[in-house]
Amino acid sequence: MRDHPHEGAAAPDDSGTAEGADSTARPGSGSHAEIPEVWHGSATNRVQWLLAAVGAGCLALGIELAVESNWTAGLAPLVMSVVGCVAVGLLVLFGTLAYVHVAVRIDKDCLEVRCGHIGVPRRRIPLDTVVGADFTPQVTPRHWGGWGYRWRPEQGTAVVVRRGEGVVVRLGDGRDFTVTVDDAEGAVRAIRGRLRPRKGTPAGA
Repeated sequence: MRDHPHEGAAAPDDSGTAEGADSTARPGSGSHAEIPEVWHGSATNRVQWLLAAVGAGCLALGIELAVESNWTAGLAPLVMSVVGCVAVGLLVLFGTLAYVHVAVRIDKDCLEVRCGHIGVPRRRIPLDTVVGADFTPQVTPRHWGGWGYRWRPEQGTAVVVRRGEGVVVRLGDGRDFTVTVDDAEGAVRAIRGRLRPRKGTPAGA
């Protein structure tokens, strides 16, 4: 005997509501319509310009010492000072300007990362060597031992230009590649949408 004839009718409505909510929260997940033919992303760290200014100052000091100093007194110490200032200035300038900006491009064949405004250094990863991609909400220089192009044996390689979200690309050889980029979730969708299923592995896993 059923005391509440409408009790069993609630389940289909609840299930339908849950499915509707899920489809609303993830519109078109798995749909290629939302994935652009070529995905572009970037990240910038303006603080690096301050360090670049320090490098430029060291370079200018070395040039000034070479031009203005009296080379007849204390030649060896002066040469060491000039060379030291110029070398430090160039190293700091390259090390900062190369990682003020990073650009990420994802097409049907590869993921390409270009550093700096001249695109050097550059990393190109064919998508047929990629087995998966994950979003990471917080990448910091502390995780990688500094800014720039980094390598750690237990973590793989990374391009770190700022703190914040990034993409972890899992490669078929077991290594990982991490890059900080704005809209990292969009980058992950673009990569997963282009991956070809492997035997025993769901697409985009």
